[in-house]
Amino acid sequence: MTGPLQRGIALAAAVVLLGALGWTVLRPAGQYRVTAWFTQAVGVYPGGDVRILGIDVGEVTDVRPSGDRVRVEMLVDDDYDIPADANAVILAPSLVSDRYVQFAPVYSGGPTMADGAELDVDRTAVPVELDAVYGALDELSAALGPTGANADGALSDLLEVGADNLEGNGAALNRTLTGFSQAVETLAENRDGLFDSIENLQTFTSALASIDAQVGQFNDTMAAVTDQLEGEREDLAAAVALLSQALGEVASFVQTNTSLLTTNVDRLADVTLVLVQQRAALAEVLDVAPAALGNVARAYNPDYGTLDTRDNSVGSTAPEVVVCQLLAQAGRLQVAGVDLTDLTQFLSLPPTEQICIRLLSGDPGNDGTLDDVDGNGVPDLQDLLTRVFGGGTVPGGSGTPLIGLPPISTGSQQ
Repeated sequence: MTGPLQRGIALAAAVVLLGALGWTVLRPAGQYRVTAWFTQAVGVYPGGDVRILGIDVGEVTDVRPSGDRVRVEMLVDDDYDIPADANAVILAPSLVSDRYVQFAPVYSGGPTMADGAELDVDRTAVPVELDAVYGALDELSAALGPTGANADGALSDLLEVGADNLEGNGAALNRTLTGFSQAVETLAENRDGLFDSIENLQTFTSALASIDAQVGQFNDTMAAVTDQLEGEREDLAAAVALLSQALGEVASFVQTNTSLLTTNVDRLADVTLVLVQQRAALAEVLDVAPAALGNVARAYNPDYGTLDTRDNSVGSTAPEVVVCQLLAQAGRLQVAGVDLTDLTQFLSLPPTEQICIRLLSGDPGNDGTLDDVDGNGVPDLQDLLTRVFGGGTVPGGSGTPLIGLPPISTGSQQ
């Protein structure tokens, strides 16, 4: 590094240090600097007041225009905190006095404005100048004057008509304005609900817009239905008249037959109760009925034109067989577990059971042989057991012996 360059760097560092030292020494103690940009700063000068709620908290140190804006620098005492997001406003205490800068709102907590803070134009405001107010009033008067809206006397006519209409209606107008004020207050108090309703209405209209084609089709359909109903209005009127007449007749019938209807309803309730109690059986019938009907169809024999069935409804008509069968079904014939070859056990049975056992022993004639009256090679008892009880053993076949009776075989009984 060359000597001149080193000297230049040292000189620059010394200047920076001197500037910092001078700022530290010359800067007023206990203050921080704030810069604000305004669109205009009429009546604001260095040395002017800086206030919060009208209390002096600092002073303006510099006012300098920059393009279409004005830069205003201020010093604020450290004893007063300003919110970090506060705004700066130029106020005029009177028409001719100097103006001051006021910060708002008042600090109530949170971050504070730091030293060197800068407020842009969107965070500042200036008062309306008196010349601007006069200019606006002049333009308004010219617009409403004889060279403007009242060139043909229209404004005068409006004022005359308005005066005539309002004459004698001051009390009514006062009530109207009072009611309107109350309505506005009510809307203000319920603004949250009102805004929610508007948002819901917006959502509804957006949904309708998204299905505009379907809504149009629905409207067309409703129009067609309306046209059809209009074309049939005479028929509808006649139907309504007949319905009215029918309802009158029904009312008369109900009034005349109240007791009978009550009885029928009670009986219907009984029938309904039975159906409810038998719902399991009804369900079973519904399950089995299709198969049963199919079986009936298959039972038809087209070759002979007959129904092929097995009729087991008619049993033997022999008196002794019927009596023994009824006794067995009633549980009055108990021979199971009895050794029929033991005469002692046989004789200990009641007389009725002894008779039935003898009839069912295979030798009703008591001649020591198995009777075969029809001569079909099968003992009559075997036929009886097979047809009535479904038991016994048919020669050449198979079966289950009657419980409590010895097996039956052809030949002589000893």
